[in-house]
Amino acid sequence: MTTANDDDARHKAKMANRKAIQDKEVAAKTIEKGLLIVHTGKGKGKSTAAFGLMMRALGRGFRCGVVQFGKGAWQSGERTAAEKFGDQVQWHTLGEGFTWETQDRARDVAAAEKAWAATERLMADPAIRFIVLDELNIALRYDHLDIAKVVAALKARRHDQHIVVTGRNARQEMLDAADLVTEMTPVKHHFAAGVKAQEGIEF
Repeated sequence: MTTANDDDARHKAKMANRKAIQDKEVAAKTIEKGLLIVHTGKGKGKSTAAFGLMMRALGRGFRCGVVQFGKGAWQSGERTAAEKFGDQVQWHTLGEGFTWETQDRARDVAAAEKAWAATERLMADPAIRFIVLDELNIALRYDHLDIAKVVAALKARRHDQHIVVTGRNARQEMLDAADLVTEMTPVKHHFAAGVKAQEGIEF
């Protein structure tokens, strides 16, 4: 018959073994580099996760940049919050709404090119260590920008610069170039039950 002490001892031994394995694995990771991170998929939370990472970077004292390629029709809660950090965040909302809203390809291409020019300026700024390229995947999906040019520039980023790219339907070239890819998968969404976008949740 086992006792509570026996159970505690087994648990302690199991966790000690797990810790040793984990510590060994962590110690083996020695490369330091800026990451190219991609958030894609049909589920909610791609941009939300990117801005969560930016909050972490801000907490570490990083100077950050944001370029929004598609969104732009409203003042988001994230942007309002970022403004409280003053010049620690450079925010460029250069989209004019999603492409199905503008219904004007030439205008969408011009907006994407303007947003990409802002991206290149941020990437060239030695003070900027973290950049969110919100909905860049959408601009690339609709060929508003040259995918080869964009991917080459992202791959050539500074060694200490992290870049997060968001948007559905990430192109294979982007996935291949990325260090970390997360695909958001929808399981249940309140929109399907007729619930409208909620302040503080969607915007």
